[in-house]
Amino acid sequence: MKMKRGKVLAAALAVMLVLTLALTACGNSGGNSTNGSDNGANTGNAGNTGGTVNEPKEEDTKPAEKSTLEFWANKFEPTTDAWFKKWTDEFNKTHENIQIKLTIVPGDAWAQKMKAAQAAGKAPDLYTMNYGGIANAAKLGQIKPLNDLMDPSVFNDLYDNVKEFVSIKGTYYAYPKLVEPSAVLYYRKDLFTAAGLDPEKPPVTWDELIDYGKKLTQKGIYGLATAQTAPDLGWSSWGLQYNAAGHLPIADDWSKADVMNDGYKKLLDYYKTAYESGIMPKQGLSAYADAAPFGKGKVAMEISGSWAIGLFRNDYKSMLDKIGVAPMPSIDGDQTKPTSTLGGWTLVIDGKSKHEQEAADFISYLLAGDTNIMIDFFKTSQFSKFSPRKSVDEAMNQDEAAKNDPWRKLIAEKVIPYAKAEPIYPWDISMAFSTAIESAMKGESVDKALEKAEKTINDFIAKNKLAGTNPINQ
Repeated sequence: MKMKRGKVLAAALAVMLVLTLALTACGNSGGNSTNGSDNGANTGNAGNTGGTVNEPKEEDTKPAEKSTLEFWANKFEPTTDAWFKKWTDEFNKTHENIQIKLTIVPGDAWAQKMKAAQAAGKAPDLYTMNYGGIANAAKLGQIKPLNDLMDPSVFNDLYDNVKEFVSIKGTYYAYPKLVEPSAVLYYRKDLFTAAGLDPEKPPVTWDELIDYGKKLTQKGIYGLATAQTAPDLGWSSWGLQYNAAGHLPIADDWSKADVMNDGYKKLLDYYKTAYESGIMPKQGLSAYADAAPFGKGKVAMEISGSWAIGLFRNDYKSMLDKIGVAPMPSIDGDQTKPTSTLGGWTLVIDGKSKHEQEAADFISYLLAGDTNIMIDFFKTSQFSKFSPRKSVDEAMNQDEAAKNDPWRKLIAEKVIPYAKAEPIYPWDISMAFSTAIESAMKGESVDKALEKAEKTINDFIAKNKLAGTNPINQ
């Protein structure tokens, strides 16, 4: 919210004080609030019926108190860092009584820096947080609820599936900036044609994906690249876990593992077959998040996140007309079932902040206000990230660059509506299951790999007393 008290107002009040000292009437000025809300200057009681001018209180003659808030943002791509700085500066120019001090924190230093700040009672007023951290932080009181600090309409503007990412039983604890699908299929249309495949008909089932991969594999070019180590599989396979079994590998109340079913057996079989067929490199060419091998022409089909679009458009411009984009194939070809999870980032207010209203005003300005601010962000990201807000998408559909972008349109319409939220349970659960996938890929029987995962997950639940602690169910 804008606060426009300055030297002119202070001077005017001073003159009024001199004039009113000569008057004998008295009244209440109402006082000023310093909680960051957009209060006007109280120079008199407009409702006074006594025919006299109210005498201002002493505090009414002082300029409004300036609040300086600490804002920490994770370090992302240079374009994202620049976007944060640009619009924080714009906010500071137009809100003289609320000033935001932005600090960009590298990811490898984030946890240690935040822990130290919290221990010293100097945590930032607001900061970035990914979806997976929200529920637990809310449960522990580490972040503040936003319902009473922001206009209800900004939450109604969110897509229904995204509302679930940032709220618990109707209470919102974060406001989302973006969503990023974790699994999208990229393929070389020219190599499809050379292999006798229709470049306008990418594979839609796991079996087709492997069959296409075999036809596309040739000297120097692998047919398929996807995650193949436990750390990468831990998060990149969440959507396929939902696709195969309809749930994640732990009961909803976190009381026990839930992995011994036909769906998960088929999931591990898919990875095992793809790896053993020779269409994938035995040693990954890069991490899952890095689609550079595809851009360099070493891979015919690549499964990666939507962020790969930015990489291709920035670093491999000569390849763009050869790249096709499609939803990740599903177990049975039904692409209205999830094959991807939606990662992404939000802004939250620290649970101990003394400036929660001012922080909420900044969040409203940056993420929930003028659609042009967020359109600017999505343009700088080369439309590789997507909006959680309906009004922003509606505005982008009127923007020439956005509405004519076929990749943005495809992912927005055919991937995001069916994607699931990332899980909020401890990472150890994801690693236990992804270790089973990697083990099966590299020779272990599917049944044995799942049995090990079941035991590891159940042991972790017991050791950490996880049963019944899912904050969503409490």
